[in-house]
Amino acid sequence: MTNPSRLVAAVVEKRLVLLRRYWMNTALRVFTMYATFALVFLGGRSIGGANTDGALDITVVGFFLFLATSAAYFDVAGSVMREAQWGTLEQLYLSPAGIGRILSVEAVFNVVLSSGLALSLLAAMIVTTGRTLSIELLTIVPLLVVTILPAIGIGYVVAGLSLLYKRLENVQQLLRFGFAGLIAAPGALRGPTLALLPISPGSSLIIRSMTAGTSLWQFPISELAALLVNSTVYLVGGYLVFLSLVERTRDRGVMGHY
Repeated sequence: MTNPSRLVAAVVEKRLVLLRRYWMNTALRVFTMYATFALVFLGGRSIGGANTDGALDITVVGFFLFLATSAAYFDVAGSVMREAQWGTLEQLYLSPAGIGRILSVEAVFNVVLSSGLALSLLAAMIVTTGRTLSIELLTIVPLLVVTILPAIGIGYVVAGLSLLYKRLENVQQLLRFGFAGLIAAPGALRGPTLALLPISPGSSLIIRSMTAGTSLWQFPISELAALLVNSTVYLVGGYLVFLSLVERTRDRGVMGHY
């Protein structure tokens, strides 16, 4: 087995062991996400009545995106913080693979896990609400994966800040409201402003795909290119900021101080 293959196998095995070991926490997390959506949707339907069908469809799609981005963000920030608290983050620097490759593999795993979780909950939400959405996997999956990337970049930044300044749980929670605003931004913003925000360009395309049935190849090339560049910049930028903050933490000698 090649070294990259061994690294991928080790990371996947580790994450699966953690999911099994803390299965109750994982189950409660999924249940809480679903229960929150049910309350939001049913409350909105009871208040708005039958004239809000379009808005309800957007609510389903928006919450689906919120689940995916939040899961990716918390997985990245949480995994780095756990390594630091367990005292194993320093060991990643000493491993033959290096911390960069290890975190990259974990990021890919987080994207796959977050996308799978969000799609599973989307199916449950559609069954619960009885809404009819256009779900073309060849369109939704690529758009979803690229849309999640900025959330991972933000997660890296928060993880780095947490290593340096320690307790930032309140900031981590407040950022969830920021994700909700970014997902809803396409309804209020257009043009260059929207293209500069993280998550928002992908949110716009996914909402249009699932509510209007637009396929991936029907979107303008310029919009797809803007989404890809936007997501790549936020992911790479967040990762570079994280590495810089980790170096500052090591220089101060406070890597494992909590």
